[in-house]
Amino acid sequence: MPSDPVVAVREMERLLGKGPRTTFDPAWFRFGNVVLTPDEVVTILRPHVTERRLGRIDEILAERTYTLAVAVDGMVDSGNVSAVMRTADAFGVQAFHAIDTAGSYKHSRRTSQGAEKWLDRYRWRSAAECVAFLGRAGYRIAVADTDPGAVPISELGFDEPTALVFGNELEGVSAEVLGAAHVVTTIPMSGFVRSFNISVAAGVCLHQARTARIARRGRHGDLTPQDRSRLRAVFAMKTVRHHDAVIRRALEAQGRPM
Repeated sequence: MPSDPVVAVREMERLLGKGPRTTFDPAWFRFGNVVLTPDEVVTILRPHVTERRLGRIDEILAERTYTLAVAVDGMVDSGNVSAVMRTADAFGVQAFHAIDTAGSYKHSRRTSQGAEKWLDRYRWRSAAECVAFLGRAGYRIAVADTDPGAVPISELGFDEPTALVFGNELEGVSAEVLGAAHVVTTIPMSGFVRSFNISVAAGVCLHQARTARIARRGRHGDLTPQDRSRLRAVFAMKTVRHHDAVIRRALEAQGRPM
């Protein structure tokens, strides 16, 4: 049965959002005229979150990182976007970038299992915007490609902040992103096929990156105290249904006008 283009557009909007939606957005901590600190948010929500859940959030944050990021370039299939998001979350990668230049999409039933809920999602309308942002943020851009001259992923050190970029299902990474790459990396293969599905490629590359980071740096997770505090509060808000109403009621009870 052919993919419904309307459904595909809606699914891509759900996954990527209509604009940048990250935990850095000050709106997370603004409630009317009141601006709360992350610690204040957690204190208010604590009665509504089990200790087990808070413990799980802290375990995840211990393995979370911004110094490894994932970007997908020109993706068409929402199922592939879902799969890469799920893989990024599973490997502790917090920042997910999508260069959304496809124009039309295909929908498949593969699910992200809600991974998009926990990621900082950046949606870029051009490769130039994404590349410029990654450059300002100090990332080395590592493009995954099948070029026989590319550096095997097992030889790519991850001592510096690195953004792994994966291309679309048919044409791979765009010429613009490829031209901005600091390094092109590949997954060695021994069979007749010449490429992996993007979700498999992302899994292999991120596993290798995590392994290399632990071997060379002694750890994978490396959030700053500020990032950890902010993410803990946002994850708590995402855990509590109607968290906005809960927080507003608490502020009213404290006599803090909004």
